[in-house]
Amino acid sequence: MERAREVPVVPLTLDFVDVDRTMLPAVGGKAANLGEMIRAGLPVPGGFCVTTAAYDLVAAGAGLDGTLAALAETTPEDAARLAELAEVARFALLEAPVPDELVREISANYEGLGDDAPVAVRSSATAEDLPQASFAGQQDTYLNVIGPEAVLDAVRRCWASLWTERAVSYRATNGIDPRAVRLAVVVQRMVAAEVSGILFTANPITGRRRQAVIDASVGLGEAIVSGAVNPDHFVVDTATGRILERRPGDKRIAVVAEEGGGTRRIEGFGGGEEASLTDEQVRALARLGARVEEHYGAPQDTEWAIDAGGTTWLLQARPITTLFPLPACAPDDELRVYFSASVAQGVYQPLTPMGRQAFRLLGSSISTLLGYGPPDPFAGPAPYAEAAGRLFVDVTPALRSTFGRGLLDLATRNMEARTAPILRHLADDPRLSPTTTSPWPAIRAVLPTLLRVGVPQRLILALLHPAKARNRALELAADFRAADDVSPTTVARLDEAGRILLSGPPRLLPDVPPAFGAGLVASALAGRLLGGLATGDERRVALRALPHNPTTEMDLALWDLAQRVRADPDAAGATRDTPSPELARNYQDGALPGTLQEGLARFLGVYGHRAVAEIDLGLPRWSENPTHVLGVISNYLRLEDPARAPDIQFRRAALEAEAMVEELSRRAYRRGRLRGRLVAFFLNRARALLGMREMPKFCIILLFARVRSLLLPVGRELAEAGRLEDADDVFFLTLPEARAAAAGEDLRELVRERRADHDRETRRRHIPRVLLSDGTEPDAGVPGKTTGDLNGTPASGGVAVGAARVVLDPAGAGLEPGEILVAPSTDPGWTPLFLTAGGLVMEMGGPMSHGAIVAREYGIPAVVGVPDATGRIITGQEVTVDGSLGTITLGKPAEVQS
Repeated sequence: MERAREVPVVPLTLDFVDVDRTMLPAVGGKAANLGEMIRAGLPVPGGFCVTTAAYDLVAAGAGLDGTLAALAETTPEDAARLAELAEVARFALLEAPVPDELVREISANYEGLGDDAPVAVRSSATAEDLPQASFAGQQDTYLNVIGPEAVLDAVRRCWASLWTERAVSYRATNGIDPRAVRLAVVVQRMVAAEVSGILFTANPITGRRRQAVIDASVGLGEAIVSGAVNPDHFVVDTATGRILERRPGDKRIAVVAEEGGGTRRIEGFGGGEEASLTDEQVRALARLGARVEEHYGAPQDTEWAIDAGGTTWLLQARPITTLFPLPACAPDDELRVYFSASVAQGVYQPLTPMGRQAFRLLGSSISTLLGYGPPDPFAGPAPYAEAAGRLFVDVTPALRSTFGRGLLDLATRNMEARTAPILRHLADDPRLSPTTTSPWPAIRAVLPTLLRVGVPQRLILALLHPAKARNRALELAADFRAADDVSPTTVARLDEAGRILLSGPPRLLPDVPPAFGAGLVASALAGRLLGGLATGDERRVALRALPHNPTTEMDLALWDLAQRVRADPDAAGATRDTPSPELARNYQDGALPGTLQEGLARFLGVYGHRAVAEIDLGLPRWSENPTHVLGVISNYLRLEDPARAPDIQFRRAALEAEAMVEELSRRAYRRGRLRGRLVAFFLNRARALLGMREMPKFCIILLFARVRSLLLPVGRELAEAGRLEDADDVFFLTLPEARAAAAGEDLRELVRERRADHDRETRRRHIPRVLLSDGTEPDAGVPGKTTGDLNGTPASGGVAVGAARVVLDPAGAGLEPGEILVAPSTDPGWTPLFLTAGGLVMEMGGPMSHGAIVAREYGIPAVVGVPDATGRIITGQEVTVDGSLGTITLGKPAEVQS
């Protein structure tokens, strides 16, 4: 019989010297950091911790279980209910009896600090001072507490402050279960501070690393923390010790310790222009902060004090949680520029480790094809970088080349318009001055490979015979879809998964991108020949409703299925009346009405490899979980107006586009027969080929689905062997790690840590488009006119007026026919929503980004690259989208929003 694991007994109190960062559940974040700094030899005043065991002892007598269960069920939006429950919990703790044993321990520890020693009593929550959320200021602190009775009273009030309205709301917003939090309390010897303040070891405003920011004022730091004083402000380059900025504050208020306990404010304290710190003290603080950061391995927010003898003390440290992490490969000694490939793909959430592994292998494959294969294909090529679970690309070499800058500008103007001005602004940075002005080095690096695999020839052939080019791409897609016979062993499956990802790009490059490239060439040549004969909006109309786009074909196939379901009363009734998750379960059981069961099976047979955020190989495909697809079908059934049917609108847009091609050709013909014929030729070729823009990604996602089908049985085998807890855990490993697990290594703890990191990163609200290796996030504003309330880049012409529907995640999202879809970005998993949308607004993208192309094909007005659109537009608010001007005009917000 397996022996029960012994649960360590946590003491009621612990001296700081007995505490380290591994003891978070017992002592909370603040105490863990203080103990850790003492162990590291940093100057920290002595003290002790009243542990979470003491809190549990008192909370058990307070009868909080029912209140905490109710809090767990309350949403962050229900502020009134959160406040009500918080007050109940707070009052219960204040009234609960404190056992005599605990009173004696706290008193004995306090007396060990000296007779009537002044102390600071601070809350130290288990969900506090963590890498993902500092919770700064959420619980209470009491300064200059003197005497055992006063200390005990302050401890009790700290316990109660775990349940203040602000603390409860903060935790609810950050997704922390109220039943999982505990509170320890720090009792720390007070420093008789002459000067005190805050030190950030990285600039919290700009993100710049190795730049210490110091706020200082006379007296206790409470004046700064509470915002009661304008402190002296210093910025220091920690690498050189140079003081970059020195700004004196007014220092009109000082908080000082009262002789008998407590603090008081001195008004009109003054101080004028004289700084509270000397330059040497500023540099010494910066050096001390660098020691703290080096110990923790991450930028820190610290509080410090200098006593009358000139000794500097650290009072606490916590991570600076607002900084976006740097890629591990970011150097200290040179500037590198990282472009967010995740954001460019419309995926804001972190990718699973296996999802990132897939891109490392794809990148290695492309680099090898170009003759620059990395030493370790599983680690990825040099330009590849990761930060916070997102994908980045090092574009520094391109920025340091005049030719490369031009290519980057062209690509971002069309694919991610908001990034283009940022990169143009960075081009003026002397640290990124060009090292080459000739295009020939780049051409010599790429051209031999392109010639070897036949890309130029295929591009020309695509212009001459577009149907043949499309057929080659379709044949490759069919080949990518077919599964090879693989030995059923774990190692064989893992080997095959790696082989698929490494072999895909060399097969894809000759057959698929040249077709779309030929369409781009044709469009550009038509534009050059037209010159001023056509407006930008007219050219966009000519490229509406492009045929042969696999994403458009997918959406229209789903619409067709919805119409067959509508025509079957049983299927329509089940779809309307049954929640989508239940429908998905019924589908897996083969229990849906025949029309829906068979139609969905056919649809998933062609498109089941797709998903929302499908670039993450670690996420389930629609064939595994069709809940989203069924939700979209249900939404389609709500469209009753035949004139708004997507297939009809698509045909109408196609007719308008063909008519515009004829009109523009006639205009050119008036300038010369040859010009007219060439414009017609190139516009028709653009229409025949530009729809292939989605085919490369369509093929890559087919490969991802094949790899998933190999890895899922591997995950099941490893879970059965006890090396993983669940089959899906395999996606929180890399391929080499999965091989290690197959060889016998237990990776359950590693996966638990990674899942926790992934969950925390999922809540990160801001992902930079461009990140510098020094930590700064440049932003050069957004191009566009300034005639609307919001402005972006025109993407699909026309004007749409309707109620806005802000959608952050398409899974389960409903969109009423004619509503304006407002989204951060989109990938193919979003596009079924386009069929009923009256217009589109996206925070990301450019004229050639995925969402813009699909919007044009459906003929719905669209504006992309609109800053903070999902924050400034409110669901239900009437908006006017002008896809020709790139403007959004806001009406009054709706009184009731759903």
